[in-house]
Amino acid sequence: MNKLDELIRDALQGEDRAILDNTEELGFFALGLSQFRGKLGWVTWVIMIVQSVMFLIGLLCAVRFFQSTEVLEAVKWGISGAVLWIAGINLKLSLTPQMQADRVIREIKRVELMLASQSR
Repeated sequence: MNKLDELIRDALQGEDRAILDNTEELGFFALGLSQFRGKLGWVTWVIMIVQSVMFLIGLLCAVRFFQSTEVLEAVKWGISGAVLWIAGINLKLSLTPQMQADRVIREIKRVELMLASQSR
């Protein structure tokens, strides 16, 4: 926390201080876990469940790939597993823009509070 944050915290009282505490900057893992709550939390749950299923099926394909004795069979299982893993990674990475949007919204709320405290 820097000096400006401390000055803002000291200037605010009551409800404004509670709002400031609720808009504090979150770490990476806390921000990631916060995606599972709120109005769009169900979307994150669906994405993570689908991504996990794709990973497990990709893992099964990888096992079959290494167990295969024929080239065509190895190609079939290898490409299937690789496509599932890449699609799963893309699904998981689709949550990153929402995390960034949440960070920006939190900072905008902090700026609103700073402006509100100056106007008093």
